[in-house]
Amino acid sequence: MKISSLVYILILSALSTQACKSTKVPEAEIPENITSNIAGQGPHLQIEFLRGEAHNHPLMAIWVEDETGKFMQTLFVAESLGKGIFQHGDATSGQWLPAEIRRPAALPVWSHSRGIKEPDGLFVPTPEHAVADAYTGATPQISFILDTRLDKPGPDKFYVYFEINQTWDWNEYWTNNKFPDDDVYKTSCQPSLIYRTLVDLTDNQKTDQLELVGRGHHSGKDGEIYTDLETMTTALNITRSITVKEL
Repeated sequence: MKISSLVYILILSALSTQACKSTKVPEAEIPENITSNIAGQGPHLQIEFLRGEAHNHPLMAIWVEDETGKFMQTLFVAESLGKGIFQHGDATSGQWLPAEIRRPAALPVWSHSRGIKEPDGLFVPTPEHAVADAYTGATPQISFILDTRLDKPGPDKFYVYFEINQTWDWNEYWTNNKFPDDDVYKTSCQPSLIYRTLVDLTDNQKTDQLELVGRGHHSGKDGEIYTDLETMTTALNITRSITVKEL
């Protein structure tokens, strides 16, 4: 059952205050171990994500591009976005039920980088054209270490990208009435943030730090990386650090 963006906004709006709260991260928190694409034949990578105090159920995607900016593959994406089905998608019956949701503003850089346009004109996966199980999973609720592989051997140098977005994180600039006629924006608030690093398999340095390089479009209209970050506030504290290690 498909439901409109407006209905989705209405049934989730009661959660907005809770979603914007900061979470105290335990100093001794042990990251959760997750895996993706374990059957891959390419380089073996370990990606460690340490959450910040604003972390509260964000969506995320990790992918690889070559040095020219050509998309190579997805390493991991939140299952809800990768499959097009959100488990808490429909509350019209009085309880939360799974439903197909279109969220183009969630992770627009990843979705456009894939270059797969759906029949409705959006680049977000649908249940009919879902991302394969090997690359999707439930979004970890705490810090995590992802053990993953590329599908096949490729170039010695490639970029690892990490995009993250947290719903309902309004601030003084990205307000709930900033774009009153844009229902898609209202499911995103502060735009997604994009982190990146260049991995060089010939380098003796086995661990690289991903750096913040910009944000996505507030409504997912394109896949550009915008470098103006002056208006971003709590979104900057969703992530404490991201590193990638060659195994």
